[in-house]
Amino acid sequence: MATPNSERLKAERQARYRRGHAAERFAALTLMAQGYRILARRYQSPAGEIDLIASRGRRLLFIEVKQRATIDACRIAITGAQRQRIRRAANAWLSRWPRYQGHEMHFDAVFVLPWRLPQHIPDGA
Repeated sequence: MATPNSERLKAERQARYRRGHAAERFAALTLMAQGYRILARRYQSPAGEIDLIASRGRRLLFIEVKQRATIDACRIAITGAQRQRIRRAANAWLSRWPRYQGHEMHFDAVFVLPWRLPQHIPDGA
């Protein structure tokens, strides 16, 4: 039997999940407005997940999207372990899409803040 507390936690988890999806969609739209083509969303490999993969010309971006109240909170939320996970997942993606192996690889971040346009941070992830 579910307790009121477990139901509240479940509802909060679902709300965070929906907000995360919305932030990723907003980030993707921002990147497309900058001329990037979105190659993958929420790419999952045994090594980990990459929120967005985008390209423009010979530039290939592996992007971590963070939605927080402040830019500092976004920066803090990307840990060294998370950076390593993204790099491993990027290598897994490249092994499946070898035509992109000659591209410039960048590990960027997009920060989604309340009441502001998303901020694309080159080499921020």
